[in-house]
Amino acid sequence: QVQLVESGGGLVQAGGSLRLSCAASGSIFSLNDMGWYRQAPGKQRELVAAITAADSTNYANSVAGRFTISRANAKNTVYLQMNSLKPADTALYYCYLDRRGLRFWGQGTQVTVSS
Repeated sequence: QVQLVESGGGLVQAGGSLRLSCAASGSIFSLNDMGWYRQAPGKQRELVAAITAADSTNYANSVAGRFTISRANAKNTVYLQMNSLKPADTALYYCYLDRRGLRFWGQGTQVTVSS
């Protein structure tokens, strides 16, 4: 099994920055595709950013140019640097990891951006 633990969420004013971390542990023997989704109240979960095992990245249009996803392979950790935050970025952010056709999820970390 794979366990994912997110951290770094919190309350920030509009225009501020946060960095989310997601540490993976368990049955991990190689690099995997990882990424972040978010879900705001009353809305569907949406993909925010993704990074493949080959370090190819992909971003939602709404965060491109403001968010950066990266990874520290030796630590099995993926990061999401979020700059120029907006109230619309307020959501519960979930980390995921894909391994052998399965997707594993973290418990989520709350990001709240005040105007």
